[in-house]
Amino acid sequence: MPTYTFYDKKTKQEYDEFMSMDDREEYLKNNSHIIQVPVAVALTGDHIMGVGPKVDDGFNERMEQISNSNPGSPLAARYGTHTKTTKEIKTREVLRKHKVI
Repeated sequence: MPTYTFYDKKTKQEYDEFMSMDDREEYLKNNSHIIQVPVAVALTGDHIMGVGPKVDDGFNERMEQISNSNPGSPLAARYGTHTKTTKEIKTREVLRKHKVI
């Protein structure tokens, strides 16, 4: 049985009651001065806090292949495994600074 939150308009007090759904309906019918307070529902799962479904290693490997073929792309910044030389790193920084890439 769930716990419901109610508000009494006469006393201006909020309180919780533990009862069945049928009892709740009957309680609200018999007490017109009492209303049920909506309560936020807690959701669980992978979608909470921006965490999505997990990807497999095959997908990550394919993304690395694509990013290595396109070293200047944002995809390469995320998935790239290409070992960059100091010269390549400095060149990228200068190009980003001047908004060329």
